[in-house]
Amino acid sequence: MPVQRKVFMIVYIHGFNSSASSHKSNQLRERLAALGRENEFACPALPHWPQEAMALLEREVSDVPADKVTLVGSSLGGFYATYLTEKLGMRSVLVNPAITPQEGLRAYLGPQKNLYTGDEYVLTEEHLAQLANLHVAKPARMESYLLMHTTGDELLDWRVAVDHYHGCRQVIVQGSDHGFKEFGDYIDIVFAFSA
Repeated sequence: MPVQRKVFMIVYIHGFNSSASSHKSNQLRERLAALGRENEFACPALPHWPQEAMALLEREVSDVPADKVTLVGSSLGGFYATYLTEKLGMRSVLVNPAITPQEGLRAYLGPQKNLYTGDEYVLTEEHLAQLANLHVAKPARMESYLLMHTTGDELLDWRVAVDHYHGCRQVIVQGSDHGFKEFGDYIDIVFAFSA
């Protein structure tokens, strides 16, 4: 029996030291399942090497037309989503996105442990170099982005993201935190943007 091509897809891209079973990923998965659309959802477990993570993401979306894919990238996942949107033309919902992780993660160089999976590795200068190679200095496809940022994000300054993605649709949520625990309240906006 031939493999059926997906006609629509939402891909959740998790952040640094997160996983496919993160809270926001589960919220999206559960909402789509409730609508009978669970086969339209993907959330790959990303390797810690940026180059490998990007190769995996590109494979994940390779058999779905770009205009039928919506990426939902959180934190470092938003950084990855930006690169893919500029390269391939799909839509992206950016949730508290990292803008320059090649700089921001420098403070975390050294031993790391993924809190979800328990995987241990060492964050190195090579990781930062690979991130620098994926950096989009000035996004151009502004109609393809929806920025969702909390003003209470303790890790990433929402004003930097507002400026970086100036011209795209933006939903700025007062308060909250980097984890954006209220994300479930905004999923309908995500779905409307991806339709």
